[in-house]
Amino acid sequence: MNLAVERKPLRADAARNVDKIINAARECFRQYGPDVPLQTIAATAGVGPATLFRNFSDKEQLVLAALNRQLRLNVDPVIDVALAGTDAAEGLFRVIDAVMTAASDNANLLGAVAGRRDLLTGITGSLIESVGVLLDRGQDQGTLRLDISLTDMVRLLAMLIGVVDTMEPGSDAWRRPAALVEDAIRAERPTRVLPPQVPLPSAQFDQAVPHAAPAQ
Repeated sequence: MNLAVERKPLRADAARNVDKIINAARECFRQYGPDVPLQTIAATAGVGPATLFRNFSDKEQLVLAALNRQLRLNVDPVIDVALAGTDAAEGLFRVIDAVMTAASDNANLLGAVAGRRDLLTGITGSLIESVGVLLDRGQDQGTLRLDISLTDMVRLLAMLIGVVDTMEPGSDAWRRPAALVEDAIRAERPTRVLPPQVPLPSAQFDQAVPHAAPAQ
């Protein structure tokens, strides 16, 4: 599945088609949800199904390419600034915020590979490596807990990304749990007001919270 991120250089017209398909995929997943047919994406992109399948053999490969594009555009620049900065902990927290913003903006793309998170390994390797560097630096600087490992960070990030499934589209409800995670991995918890709590979507709330039995 690394074909989504390790492509050979394309001719200009082929590259334009790939861009149109990826942009159409993001639009269609956002509008129609994770089960949108590839034919709908091709029509939205203004290309034929054969062109789409020539570049992406299946929906998973297209989803990975679209997610990879968002990581490279919206997360990598934040990582570069964080790695060049002097405060590793603050840099790490900015990276977490960037990852969560990307996850929130692309919730339906993530939904299309739900249960297959192993597929994301090929596009998140550099992210995890950078998180490890920032974690080590923050521990050396005394700002991050010494008993936090990179394995812990990977699981915490996965937990935070799962928060997207409990949010309304376009919500920034992830900010409060992200702040809680950030406070938990600091060497000293800051005195600050947490971001406001956002209620669960009503349908999920009805399923998650048991109703009291009616009075007899």
